[in-house]
Amino acid sequence: MSSIDQQFVEFIVKSLVGNPDKVIIERRIDEKGVLLELSVDPDDLGRVIGKRGATAQSIRTLLRALGTKNEARYNLKIIDTAEQTDGEESDDTPSDEDTSKKNSEKSTEKPTEANNSGDQVEDEEEESSSLKKAKQELADLDDLDI
Repeated sequence: MSSIDQQFVEFIVKSLVGNPDKVIIERRIDEKGVLLELSVDPDDLGRVIGKRGATAQSIRTLLRALGTKNEARYNLKIIDTAEQTDGEESDDTPSDEDTSKKNSEKSTEKPTEANNSGDQVEDEEEESSSLKKAKQELADLDDLDI
């Protein structure tokens, strides 16, 4: 029998997705509280996450309110079943650590002498745009109320 928290998340998610039969919620209790792992059809993953994670964050906020009422701490993990070919589970958003690693790797890359000048200009433009994108993502993360 599923608990009230599972039923709550299930109701919300099934209302959002196109394939409600493929919504699976597993409940586990860990050291941080109750962990709800949500799996949906890969085609519905974008609907559950929403633009910039807004929908997922809203679901987590509602879960936090339910946790306040039930004196429990809830965590929601959205599992991307499309990328599980190598056996790893992934979260719906990259962590700050992942983003900063990618940025530091890109900033330490230097063009080789084998590149011609056209490739170097293209690489610099790509690095500049990715740097702007990373800064924007960090600014968006700062705006989140966690």
